[in-house]
Amino acid sequence: MEWRDRGIVLGVRKQGETSVVLELMTATHGRHLGLVRGGRSRRLRAVLQPGNLVEVNWRARLDEHLGFMTVEPLALRAALLMESAMALQAVQLLAAHARLLPERDNNPRLFALLDETISHLDEPALGAIGLFRFEVAMLEELGFGLDLDSCAAGGRDDDLAFVSPRTGRAVSREKGEPYADKLLPYPALLRAGRNALPDADDLAEAFRTTGYFFARHVWEPRNLVEPDARPAVVAAFRRRQPALV
Repeated sequence: MEWRDRGIVLGVRKQGETSVVLELMTATHGRHLGLVRGGRSRRLRAVLQPGNLVEVNWRARLDEHLGFMTVEPLALRAALLMESAMALQAVQLLAAHARLLPERDNNPRLFALLDETISHLDEPALGAIGLFRFEVAMLEELGFGLDLDSCAAGGRDDDLAFVSPRTGRAVSREKGEPYADKLLPYPALLRAGRNALPDADDLAEAFRTTGYFFARHVWEPRNLVEPDARPAVVAAFRRRQPALV
């Protein structure tokens, strides 16, 4: 068995004296692990840093085996990411989200979103937007997609202000005001349009909403807790992107 693909480094763990087990999110083979001989060498350590994009060749006698990987760099982004604690925390969070997926389950959409998000982490506002969209897409992939395009109660779709914590559907300001204390905020960055830059309050609302559904549908049922990097990276995004005036 053998294939070649592009992959984003999620993490590594030591294996023996000189090798590592590499974890990648690949373009067409899903989240995949493999043994890299000499992975602890000086040359490969620089390549096998979280966030880097690599070309990978995987081979094994049987498909179910761990297999061996050889890698070549395509985009070495780790050096740039290391200049920002926020960016490093964001990569850790994205990797934690990716590990919620079954191993080897092909998902080119999430790979593309992951690649795009990491490539913009040096720009706090764009990185925050990408991370939020990745969380929304991850919820959908795990079977808990949010319906944020129209009002669940029949109100105006152009004045969405809340999200139902029970159904994950959007609610208009008119229909939701009487129950505002029981509803989640509608992510303002969705109202602003795809290319608009969020302010600090927008970010707080957006991550509060996705965090609620991750806790309810993903982390708690799996006996998991919110990744340590998540509150840290959200706070860092907010510090780097103060409220607009």
